[in-house]
Parts: sequence; structure tokens; C-alpha cells
Amino acid sequence: MVGSKKRRVSGPWSLLSLFLPLLVVITICFLLHYYLPDFFLTPYLPAAFLIVYIFLTKRILEALVLSSIMCFILADGFDFFTTFGLTITEVMMDEDTGWLIVVCGLMGSIILLIEKAGGTFAFGDWVSKHAKKRKGTLIWTWILGVVIFIDDYLNSLTVGACMAPITDKHRVSREMLSYIVDSTAAPICVLIPISTWAVFASRILVSTGVTDEAHGMLFFFKTIPFNFYAWFAAIIVLLVILGAIPALGPMRKAEKRASSGGPLAPEGSESIDIRGKDASIKDGIKPRMINFILPIGVLIFSTIIFGTDMQKGVLCTLIFMFVFYIAQGLLTPEEFATVSLEGFKNMLLPIALMVLAFLFSAGSERIEFTESVINAIIPVMSPQLMAFEIFIVLGITEFITGTNWGLYIIALPIVVPLSEAIGGSTILAVSAVLSAGVFGSHICFYSDATILSSSACGCNNFDHAITQLPYGLISAFLAAISFLIAGFIIH
Repeated sequence: MVGSKKRRVSGPWSLLSLFLPLLVVITICFLLHYYLPDFFLTPYLPAAFLIVYIFLTKRILEALVLSSIMCFILADGFDFFTTFGLTITEVMMDEDTGWLIVVCGLMGSIILLIEKAGGTFAFGDWVSKHAKKRKGTLIWTWILGVVIFIDDYLNSLTVGACMAPITDKHRVSREMLSYIVDSTAAPICVLIPISTWAVFASRILVSTGVTDEAHGMLFFFKTIPFNFYAWFAAIIVLLVILGAIPALGPMRKAEKRASSGGPLAPEGSESIDIRGKDASIKDGIKPRMINFILPIGVLIFSTIIFGTDMQKGVLCTLIFMFVFYIAQGLLTPEEFATVSLEGFKNMLLPIALMVLAFLFSAGSERIEFTESVINAIIPVMSPQLMAFEIFIVLGITEFITGTNWGLYIIALPIVVPLSEAIGGSTILAVSAVLSAGVFGSHICFYSDATILSSSACGCNNFDHAITQLPYGLISAFLAAISFLIAGFIIH
């Protein structure tokens, strides 16, 4: 509550409150490893601890570390420290992690450079002239999210960082802004055939043998009408903007806090805000729209040209911005390097959270969490209920692991032959897996999309996740019903 004082526990009591529950949980993990290695609930224990810990403490970083340690204890017993250390190294050396650090870090540089060059201010001024009221500004946020469909990282970071100063003028809570940005990231990208999501999913489908190289994208295209969660998530956020669906639960409190003159961002948002404390226009610079439009245009165009390779896109954009901004005299080469480094530093906490999510995912793989969940539903699967069951079970799994693309790698090779074996619709089954991945990306408290949306908008990622959760659950409920109906109609 704004203005209230929280009593802080410190000293020995702080250590006791942290280590006593942890000691109990770790002891249970050791006992299970050595005395009940085949206990059927073992793969689910770290996931249960993770969710409970997050809701009780609101500390996502610590929750990921502790849950990861639990996974390794369950898998390796007293050797957990060795395998834990080795896995950390493997995660940090992984190609995907390297890609993440380069892309997200340099996106932080691009965002701060545009800010310093006056591009964000000019864009905000232009939007303010065309959307003079709160609802119009939020609609523009939604439109910009739909237009930048090529990649969810690009979408979240660009739209959030650019629209935050504009929505602030209309007393929009950062939670509401984060919800709109997040809901037009992965849900939109998975509905567009030329996005990074489409390219990745089609490659996985080819590797599973469901289709050949020439028809991978065609098969993905057939899943678009049945990607029910993405459709509902993208539509419901527009209905919230238009007022057809009211602010619910925690979102209502956040909007009331902001509209009544309280802080626009929830407590603890400063540490994750990628715009940083120095996110302001450089003195003496006249804001021009071209300094916003051209860098963003180059970023989108170069990403598409290089086969939706965002790493090459951000590198090309930085080279262009170096020449373009210095030629105008907006920044000196030294200032360009300093601002770029500062923008990269602003991304360190979001990157750290995502790396820890990868670590937890790696730990979950060691105890075969996802495989255990899938195997549990196979005996009760039927052609009619298959898509419904896949979406529900994998949606819950994805909410816990937050891996989205990692889920596709694990689940599609299992689900595709399974659907063919029981005579179900392969297109509907694949659509259910894709929808489950989008649900997790959208709703999981520590998924990459949740972290990047909250950091771009300057909102504590726990508060972002908890405020958008009711809307995500509504979308998930409608999607589940749609898969149930489609299963009986198509079969």
C-alpha cells in the first residue's frame, strides 16, 4: 500500500526465516534421492516449491536458484554441487544464452541511444498529438505492438520503452502498460507466418517428420486459425483497453493507485527498468521523428532480410545509428560508446533472470519433469480430448518452466507421433502445443517475455505477472473450451 511502512526482519531472525524452511525442503530432497528414488511425485517437487515460494516472498530470483538446487539434489544427491556448477557453465556457454546476452544487451543500447538522441521524445510528442486521451494512447500502444510482429523480444523492448513516457502523462499504471505490451508480443508473433516464432516452430515440425522442408511453413500456416490462446489473448487486451472488460483484481488496485496520484510504477521497479535513471534527451538536441523512425525501421528491415536473425539485425542497427547520429552531431563517438555501454548495463538484471530460468529448465530436464507430465496424460488421451488435454497439461507445465521454445523442442516430437497413433488431428495437436507455449511465455512469472515486458515498461516483474494473470487465465479458459469443441468437430 502506498505510504505504508513495512516492518523488516533482520539479523538472526532473517537468517532463521530463510534457512529453516530451506533446510527442511533440501533434507526431503536428499531423502527422496537416496531412499525413494522412484517416488512418482519427485519430478514435481521443485516446481511446487518454486510457485509457492514466489507467491509467498515475491522473490523470483531467489526462487529460481533454490528450485534449481532442488532439481540437482533430486537428480544427483551429494554430487549435486558438482553437476550444479557444471550446468551453470553449460548454460552460460550455450549458444542460446550467448544470443540472448548479445541481443538483449544491445537492444538496451539501442533504446537508450534513441532516448539520448531525442527520438523517443519526438515519437511521444507525435503520438500525443494524435491521441490526446488515455484510451487513444493505449490503442496506439496496442497498434504498435501488432505492427512490430517480427519478434517478441523486439516487440516488448521497443514498444515498452517507447510508450512508457507517453502513457505516464495519462497516469496509466506501469502494470497496465506491461500487460498491453506483453499481450501483443508472443501472442501476435505466433499468429504471423514471417515471425521468428513461425520460423522456429516450422523447423521443429520439419525435424519431427510431420512435414518436409518445402512445406514446413505451410503446415505452420494451417495451425494459425487453431492457435486459440494467442487469438484470445490479443483480443481480450484490446477489449480491456476499450473498457469492455474492466480492470480486475490486482490490476484494479494498480490503476487506482496511479489515477489517484500515487506512483505509476509499483515498489521495487527501479532495479529492472532498462531505461535507467539517466533516460533523458541530451541537452541542446532538437527532437526529430526521423531519429526514431529510421533506427526502428532499420532494425525491423535488417532482421527480416537476414532471415529473422535478430542478432544480425541489432548489429546492423547499431552500425547505422553510429553513422547516422554522429553525422548529425547528436553524439560524439565517445558519447555513443558510453551510452551504448550504459544501455547494455541496464539489461543486466533482466538477462540474469532469464539465465536463471534457463538453469531451472536444465535442472527440470535432469529430473524429467516435462516428460513425466506428458507420460501421465497419455493413458487417458483420446482423439476427441487430445488437443484439450495437451493444452491444459502443457500449459501448466509451461507456466512452471517458462521455456516456451524449449517446450516445443521437448513436446512436439512426442505429441506428433502420438496424435497420429490414436487417429487425432495432427494440426490441432500441434496448435495446442503452440498455444501452451504462448500461454507460458505470456503468463509465467519468469519467462523471457514477462521479464522483458516488465523491464521495458519499468515495472516490477512480479507485479506485472500477478496483474495480468486474471486476463491470461480468462484467455486460457476460452482456449481450452475451444480446443474441446474443435476436438469433437474435427475428429
